[in-house]
Amino acid sequence: MANNNPLSALRLALLKMASSLGGGGGGGGGRRPPDISAALANPRWPPAWPFADADFARQDESRDTRFYDTPRLVYHIDEYAVRALTAYYARTLPPKADILDLCSSWVSHLPDDYEAASVTGLGMVAAELDKNPRLTTRVVRDLNVDPTLPFPDASFDVITNVVSVDYLTRPREIFVEMARVLRPGGTAIMSFSNRCFPTKAIDIWLRTSDMEHAFIVGCYFHYAGGFGPPAAQDISPNPGVTDPMFIVRAMKR
Repeated sequence: MANNNPLSALRLALLKMASSLGGGGGGGGGRRPPDISAALANPRWPPAWPFADADFARQDESRDTRFYDTPRLVYHIDEYAVRALTAYYARTLPPKADILDLCSSWVSHLPDDYEAASVTGLGMVAAELDKNPRLTTRVVRDLNVDPTLPFPDASFDVITNVVSVDYLTRPREIFVEMARVLRPGGTAIMSFSNRCFPTKAIDIWLRTSDMEHAFIVGCYFHYAGGFGPPAAQDISPNPGVTDPMFIVRAMKR
């Protein structure tokens, strides 16, 4: 059963393992945020799934396909964060990987010189997917309606999700599916910033800090099973000045 006071459970867990750091607010204001890696450096997981259904409620509960029906061929993070994410992929992606880009759109942020074996984009807007030149396969699906992934077991080496994990209303089911379609030793990379469409972001995301966001995504990995320990990393190019960029990743056991 879900915890009846999930926000308190999450904050208590954070305070126990990183009380000296505080929450941290992310970009802006000229103040460097605390080291987000501490959020998952020594996590003390709540004994059970620490979320209630209300945590995944949104201000706008209309079908996401209505909200996203008009293609948005724009970046949702600034150019500095975009470059930081692409540079991170250049450092970390294995060569010739089969990649699943979840919540994909017109861009996958892969380095221009990176040669993937395949890049499958799963997103909600066919027109955006059609504009993405890196995709070798395109799948249209609203994961908040159907959280299953229409792929065989052990299909991919890497799963990416760029600034969209905060919109998932059924994350545990989706992360279970992610573990299923990853190959042993494969990696799931969730990247996020502090920007979002607030009417479509889940309630608990809007009520928590960047540090707690990392812990929340770590919870998704932990309670899904099938993954090794998740780790958080701040790859922001200009902390406290430009858009932040954070990574939470985990490897399939």
